[in-house]
Parts: sequence; C-alpha cells; structure tokens
Amino acid sequence: MTDAAASAETAARSTHRTGLIYGGLAYGFWGVLPLYFLLLSPSGAFEIVAWRVLFSLVFCALIITFTRTWSVLGRALRQPRLVWTMGLAGVFIFINWQTYVIAATTGHVVEAALGYFINPIVTVLLGVFVLHERLRRRQWVAVGVSFLAVIVLAVGYGSIPWISLILAFSFGFYGLIKKRVGSSVDAVTGLTLETAWLAPVAVIQLVVVSGISGLTFGTVSPWHTVGLLAAGVITAVPLLLFAAAAWRLPLSLLGLIQFVTPVIQFLLGVFILNEMMPVERWVGFALVWVALIILTVDMIVSGRGPRRGSPESATNTPA
Repeated sequence: MTDAAASAETAARSTHRTGLIYGGLAYGFWGVLPLYFLLLSPSGAFEIVAWRVLFSLVFCALIITFTRTWSVLGRALRQPRLVWTMGLAGVFIFINWQTYVIAATTGHVVEAALGYFINPIVTVLLGVFVLHERLRRRQWVAVGVSFLAVIVLAVGYGSIPWISLILAFSFGFYGLIKKRVGSSVDAVTGLTLETAWLAPVAVIQLVVVSGISGLTFGTVSPWHTVGLLAAGVITAVPLLLFAAAAWRLPLSLLGLIQFVTPVIQFLLGVFILNEMMPVERWVGFALVWVALIILTVDMIVSGRGPRRGSPESATNTPA
C-alpha cells in the first residue's frame, strides 16, 4: 500500500469513527427527550412543537451570526432546487416532531420506541434500494431479527401501531433526504432552511392553540418559560449531530445504530413511566437485543470501517 493510499485509508476510518460518535450522541439525546417534554406540562403537544420550530430557527440564526456565515446561507438560497428539497425535509421532520411529542405527552412512549425500532429497517432498506449500499451477511441477519421483533411487538398492541409507523417512515425519508443533500449544504444551513419553511406553520399553530385553549408560554413559572425557550437548543443540537453523522456514515449503518434511541425510550416507558408491558412486548424487546448483539459483533469483526472500493466508502465523504 502506498503512502497516499494509507493516508486515505486512515482518513476514511477517522471520518467513520467521528460519524459513529456524532450518531451515538444524537440518538442518545433523542432517547431521553420524552422526560423533557413531560416536564413542559401543562403545555400541549401542538404548542410545544410550534415553539420548537420557532426557537430552533432563532438558535440557528444565532449560530450563523456568531460564525459569520450568512453568506453561506445566501448562496444556498440562490439554489431553488436545494431550497425546495430542504422544504420537503422540513415536512417530514415536522410530522415526526408532532407525532413524537403527542406520543410522549399522552402515555405512548413505548409505542414511540416501537416506531424507532421499525425506523432502522426502513432506513436500511432505503439505503439498499435507493442508494445501492451493500450489507454484510451479519448485518442482514440483524435486520431479519429486528424485523421479527417488530412483528412480535406489533402483535402485542393488537392493532396497527399508527404512531410507530408514522415515526418510522417520516424519519426514514428525512434521513434519506439529508443523506442526498449532505454534500450540498452544511448542517446549520440545512436546519435553518427547514425551520424557515416551517415557521409560518408554527405561527398558525400557535394562533389556533391560543384561540382554543390558550398559550402557556410565560404564564406558568420562570422555569417552565426557560424550558420552552430551550426547546430550540434541545431540538437543534441532536439534529445537527445527526446531519453530521449522515455525511460521514453509509445510510445502512446509520439506520442500524439508531437502535440506541428506542432502547432508551423503551426503558423510560417501562421503568420510569410505568406503561403497560404484556409478554409479547418483552419477547420483542429481547429479540431487538439479539439484533444489537449481532450488529455489535459485526462492527468489531469488520473493524468498524467501510470497505474500500465499496458503495459504502463512496458515500462516506463529509461535506
């Protein structure tokens, strides 16, 4: 191996490792979000999401001002296709946010966890069939075991788990869009465009909530107000970490490490929030852990890096 090839190999592995760190932080953060939303009571899900959108936009504007990168946003705004694409990404993440907060505030955290158990399967399949990424044999086994777990968990509900399916598919397509535009827009600019598209919707949502039940912002306590103000940071930081991970990792691997989020959510729902847990859900949860063990073994054996010359390594270049 030449010095140039060795240097490229080292750089690729470093990028891969950094992507894993960013992804792990993002998914861990999302795992504990239900507790944060419950602390915002008596705010309802629609008010919380509206403030999330608006304060995320404010937070992004502050970052752009601090880093003096308004020119970067200006260049992005002169690309109509990119702007419309980020608008589409905004639609999917808005659906995901609204569904997730409704689940967290109405006692359906375990069902939300099921959605994020399903999501890696959706993400992996999008990576295979849309981006033509390749999975190793053990990764396919992990996907198969995960699919079986989802079936068992779904049976435990006795009906179609709509919250789970909406969460899984909305975030799956959001991840795909972020992967496709990763080389065209940085994380902060992308999130700024997404929330800018959603800002009018958020304002309308606040007006409707105000007319129906009244807004809670600034009326409960200083800590409650701070909590809603922090919604922008709480929302933006993991999304920025996710965007950074999406640039550095193949979509298939990004989908598989998403198991971190539902595991944490599941534990919160069962042991902290005391949601109902029939036998079928315990069996499904055990199967998910089997899939995670298989995935972990595969990552260790394969050296945690993408194979040179494969489609995975080709999509593993940061913006």
